[in-house]
Amino acid sequence: MTKYNVKDVLPHAEPMILLDELITFDDDSGVCRHTISPESLLYSDKLNGVPSYVGIEYMAQSIAAYANANEIKEGRPVEIGFLVSSRKYKCDVPVFKTGADLIIKASKLYRDESGLSAFDCSISENDQQIASARVNVFQPDDPAKFLAEQL
Repeated sequence: MTKYNVKDVLPHAEPMILLDELITFDDDSGVCRHTISPESLLYSDKLNGVPSYVGIEYMAQSIAAYANANEIKEGRPVEIGFLVSSRKYKCDVPVFKTGADLIIKASKLYRDESGLSAFDCSISENDQQIASARVNVFQPDDPAKFLAEQL
């Protein structure tokens, strides 16, 4: 399987790249990893970790990494997408603690012609699921044109 550096598949600049690695991807899903450390964006010394609500962004970036790895594989450029909404975000922990090795999975449920997609996402630690959500994203055919039309 082709491997890509997470920095090559996320259309973000540092420090907004929150993931450490795109582990694997195929046509319908992707798996990423992030280990919580004091260098993690939004890390709190007071909490000794990252607030669990950041899990939504870990999920969204995992979707982007999966989608853009597939784009690169097909010879197309990395494009931006938009997090539209999340449903039923459930997290069993209030904080992702220092040293937690998070595995983030995103599985595509559907994609329609407009560019709207839905994903079942989860976050696991030590092979135990600790968070889940359905995440809706939008990736227009021409993101630059779409953004220009919104102004």
